[in-house]
Amino acid sequence: MSSIATGYEHIVIKDGVPTIADTTMKVVELVAEKIAYGWSPEEIHFQHPYLTLGQIYSALAYYWDHIEELEEDIKRRLQYIDRLRREAGPSPLVDRLKAKGLL
Repeated sequence: MSSIATGYEHIVIKDGVPTIADTTMKVVELVAEKIAYGWSPEEIHFQHPYLTLGQIYSALAYYWDHIEELEEDIKRRLQYIDRLRREAGPSPLVDRLKAKGLL
């Protein structure tokens, strides 16, 4: 898989997707975690110790400089997940837990 350098020290474009260099972590995935959990860069580092703070800050800088395109990517991903959930239908496990009064 080839990657294209960006103006961000730790960010490359792999198959059209901004990714942290030498990892499989996509910038959009890191940002989604920051948004979902409210994690600081230090907490992201704690949760993903294989990432350096430099990589994390570079990914966040890339996000803020490309916010519209990455927010659109997050929106597409959420719509895809919603569609998969609708297509999958009710969960048999959830139904069993509800029947037992556990949910």
